[in-house]
Amino acid sequence: MIREEFFAILHSNCNADHCESLWDEIEKAYSSRGRHYHNLAHLNHVVTVLLPHKEKFASWMAVIMAVAYHDAVYNVLKKNNEERSAALAVKRMKEISLEPDAVRQIEKFILATKSHHSVDAETDLFTDADLSVLGAEPKVYEAYAQQIRREYFIYPDMMYYPGRKKVLEHFLHMPTIFKTTAFFDRYEGQARINLQWELLSLSK
Repeated sequence: MIREEFFAILHSNCNADHCESLWDEIEKAYSSRGRHYHNLAHLNHVVTVLLPHKEKFASWMAVIMAVAYHDAVYNVLKKNNEERSAALAVKRMKEISLEPDAVRQIEKFILATKSHHSVDAETDLFTDADLSVLGAEPKVYEAYAQQIRREYFIYPDMMYYPGRKKVLEHFLHMPTIFKTTAFFDRYEGQARINLQWELLSLSK
């Protein structure tokens, strides 16, 4: 899914070898050891849930490139992953002479995944898609929670649980988790059930 979209979008912006090298870098990053959730499957999921909303975006290229790079840099010891991922995306897009407006849009999409606060209609769709796993059916959400724990395996429970609880409570205290009507209607209710379930499981 993401691979096919990536090449379809870039074919007119770079030669075959350059496109392949860009993709190889992305594939290597998302397939690296320790990527239990923030991997290629996550990218495929984000693209899948965004496809029905494709016509709502001024630039589908910006969407696909932002999806491809939004977790390209992911280090559980760092708090600047989004900024570093955005910087990498900007660097690579400038290398293929992508239009400045598109580069800025890609950067904005990626940086918005840090806080998931409302920005504008297009960015809100993008960040809602990134969070859509929160509203997945219970078994899928449970697998997601386990995958996140595995990504943070270097932290013992006594350190991981308080941090994870803080994240869960942050979402639960939001007036709405999903900012767009389409995602709110589909995912909001189940997301709150899932988050409450995980919060309770960490308190046992």
